[in-house]
Amino acid sequence: MTPALAAIAVYLLANAVSFIAYYRDKRSAKRSAWRTPEKTLLVIALFGPFGAFAAMRAFRHKTQKPLFRLVPFFLFLHLVLATALVTGFV
Repeated sequence: MTPALAAIAVYLLANAVSFIAYYRDKRSAKRSAWRTPEKTLLVIALFGPFGAFAAMRAFRHKTQKPLFRLVPFFLFLHLVLATALVTGFV
């Protein structure tokens, strides 16, 4: 496995973990069970913003919280970095 392919696999895994974390927190909220702390969800979103953003939209979870408006910003940062990497600016 090449280093680039390994990096892509790790990135996909981070986004999958992010999606699942948001799903589990939403499910816990419905059941009045133990919740994932918001700071933890935000850190997870920093590393996997596509999964977090998709889960926020799919499950309508944390969309009204002002602090979670950072998730689209994280997504934008990742897109800018990916564009820079692909075009050779970094």
